[in-house]
Amino acid sequence: MSVVTKSPFLGGRLTLLQPEKGHRAGTDAVLLAASAAPKPGETLFDLGAGVGAAGLAVAIRAPECRIRLVEIVAEIEELADANIRENGLGAHVAAMRADVTAPLLQEGPMQPSGADYVIMNPPFHLEGTVRAPPSAYRGTAHIHGPEGDEAWIRCAHALLRSKGTLTIIHRADALPRLLAALDRRFGDIRIKPVLPRMDEPAGRILLRAVKDSRAPLVLLPPLVLHGADGAFTPEAQALHRGEGLIDWRNGG
Repeated sequence: MSVVTKSPFLGGRLTLLQPEKGHRAGTDAVLLAASAAPKPGETLFDLGAGVGAAGLAVAIRAPECRIRLVEIVAEIEELADANIRENGLGAHVAAMRADVTAPLLQEGPMQPSGADYVIMNPPFHLEGTVRAPPSAYRGTAHIHGPEGDEAWIRCAHALLRSKGTLTIIHRADALPRLLAALDRRFGDIRIKPVLPRMDEPAGRILLRAVKDSRAPLVLLPPLVLHGADGAFTPEAQALHRGEGLIDWRNGG
């Protein structure tokens, strides 16, 4: 692993230990955290949690919930655990090392049908479509194994109770394969495009889906990150400070 840095995140509400080089927490983690609003007593799993940025951002907003950070790379899972301690969140947050593409166990923290929320930022690229980065961790974070998004969504489906909620942030061009993997597993699918600027196509999508729902798909108004001057829009700026949530209502 490269040198580890300590830096403020979410407007200074969190402190994150993370590798100086390679995959680092940023806007994707901010938006993913803002997409989930668990109620007191509920359980949320952050799959592919990395150093824990998204799950920890939910944890400081929902201190009466159980948050589980799931990461496959041992050194990064150890940093997630360190970040839990660094931010004093050990009472309701735990990190664990697990492969989300493997079958769930009937006992233990990742048993089927035990979660109310799953959030995830899966690898954006399919194996063989991009050159592997020099960092092994960055490669794991950015490039899928042979089963791709299907395996991650299958894991989320198994973890969630009926009517539990899954939220994903992904590249916009992944939408067809995400919808295919969600089919017959999830409904009430709500898609929020994330635009760099108002006059540019979406680079990301936020997608929320409900297990066992039959409600129809809804395409919501976009979230625009930057104004014409290049600065964050007021909405994006508030989200980066940890203030406010993604609006999943029909009116956007």
